[in-house]
Amino acid sequence: MSVEAYRRARTIVETPRATERRLIGQIIGEMIAARDAGLRGVQLMPVLHRNREMWGTFAAACGAPGNALPDTVRAGIISLGLWVDRHTSHVVAGRDTIDTLIAVNRTILDGLAAEQLAA
Repeated sequence: MSVEAYRRARTIVETPRATERRLIGQIIGEMIAARDAGLRGVQLMPVLHRNREMWGTFAAACGAPGNALPDTVRAGIISLGLWVDRHTSHVVAGRDTIDTLIAVNRTILDGLAAEQLAA
């Protein structure tokens, strides 16, 4: 089976939450690899940009009309997206490390995994 055929098959059977978990997990792995490779500041931009885009997309989806999540959850995700954007700037400027972003993503990933187990 080709890689593209696998991707198509996965999108047919994968739930939106599973897609979110997979994406967050991939980005966590990329951030850890970048950190462990000793990358700092601007060198982290590719992975930081990907993380920032993900959180921006989550926040935009939560602000969209018709989003079925509870208002408090939507507000929390939007707030977290704004925080990720600000914190990313601190990491690029060398005023903080990528570790906090990794921890936040892990916490969200753990929450999504627990949600799946409860379902």
